[in-house]
Amino acid sequence: MEEIINKVANSVLEVFDLENYYPKGIRTQIDISQWLLEGFLLKEKDFREHLKNHDWTQYQDQLVAINCSTDAIVPAWASILVSIQLAPFAKKIINGSLEDLDVALYEELLPKIDYSVYNNKPVIIKGCSRKPVPMRAYIIAANFLQLVARSIMYGEACSAVPLFKAKK
Repeated sequence: MEEIINKVANSVLEVFDLENYYPKGIRTQIDISQWLLEGFLLKEKDFREHLKNHDWTQYQDQLVAINCSTDAIVPAWASILVSIQLAPFAKKIINGSLEDLDVALYEELLPKIDYSVYNNKPVIIKGCSRKPVPMRAYIIAANFLQLVARSIMYGEACSAVPLFKAKK
């Protein structure tokens, strides 16, 4: 019987797995509609009172996305005021969804990676992940890898899709 050889494991192919860089931390979303009259109308006095009485310590060291889940027209200062209340406690605050939060985290993190280890090598950007890696993170990573890699593929080694090949 012939020995089975794992050609992928023996290749020079480098795997770039965005899940390895997934920022740690508890992600929380604050929906400001909870402090609006019937979820739609902002009454400044009541809004400020709700914020004053809210327990902001529960967000200690968390990554927080502020949004409004209703179609309410909310003045910009409302989200800013919420962020000011959060600032002493939260590690990161953004306006948007939890996906927007992950995008913001990757936008900070990906430019700091040393991509020189992928210099002139074929790279596969791993496609499947158990964590919610946003599409924007894949695009950012591909743009950085394109500067150094010989080639870039996407997916898994057994079924990768070619994306880029450097000019010789």
